[in-house]
Amino acid sequence: MYDMIIVGAGAAGLTAALYGVRAGMKVVVFEKMGVGGQIILTDIVENYPGFPSISGPDLMDKFENHVKKFGVDIRYEEVTGVKKSKAGFEIITDEEKYETIALVIATGSQPRKLHVDGEAEFIGKGVSYCAVCDGPFFKDKEVAVIGGGDAAVKEALYLTQIVKKVTVIHRRDKLRAEKILQDQAFSNDKVDFIWNSIVDHIDGKDKFEGITIKEVNNPDQKKKLEVGGVFVYIGHIPNTKFIDLVKKKEGGFIITDDCLLTSEKGIFAAGDCRDTCLRQIATCVGDGALAAYHAGEWVERVKSGHA
Repeated sequence: MYDMIIVGAGAAGLTAALYGVRAGMKVVVFEKMGVGGQIILTDIVENYPGFPSISGPDLMDKFENHVKKFGVDIRYEEVTGVKKSKAGFEIITDEEKYETIALVIATGSQPRKLHVDGEAEFIGKGVSYCAVCDGPFFKDKEVAVIGGGDAAVKEALYLTQIVKKVTVIHRRDKLRAEKILQDQAFSNDKVDFIWNSIVDHIDGKDKFEGITIKEVNNPDQKKKLEVGGVFVYIGHIPNTKFIDLVKKKEGGFIITDDCLLTSEKGIFAAGDCRDTCLRQIATCVGDGALAAYHAGEWVERVKSGHA
């Protein structure tokens, strides 16, 4: 029986684990792939306090070493289901079943990919899914933004503060973003639009050289854009399919209150898998600390019979 089980070994999950063990709880972290989550795909991180410049893998290596110093148990098992039990919750993995009083879901999310040739090869080297994270690397360059929703337009506007020019490429003939964002984008001299088009492939061999787009209604009509980078905003996919006990927004993001408690008492969510307005390493760390703190309070109430 564990006091707290954490699913996910990214920034949120490892922070929750650190706070949990330091509070004297019996904690285990389950991770299906490897420590670090999406951060290990980031070439350079420049917006995490204390580290002016560090690679994503190196930063998460420091996280891992830190939590292991305090005895955090990380097990590489995939959590496939969660059930309520007399003691709290039964956590089902691809290898075993475990019981816990409190559960912290920190499974993150993944950006929806274009699934075109060259995309995987140039992630972090010209292809990005986060303007806040990577925008400064494209200072004074021309870039493309893929998408037409709120996120795409917001990030395009953000990028205009950094880059020379932003070309928004959308598969439809009008944006889906809210009107105020559209008005801001249309009135910004640094933002251009290409309508009814999608990315055909990412150009480059040894280095990123631009993108080739094609018209939706005329796929044979292709055009190469020699941009310095491309930012993709066609949605995020939360890694939450394994749990049905908690309420989620359309799309799968877990709904929490201000204390990161879900709709199910004893289950908390932290980081990119929950419904939040900003997904950054710093916010994930804050979420992890807050979730672990309130999970610890829940554990104490259960053990004292006051839950």
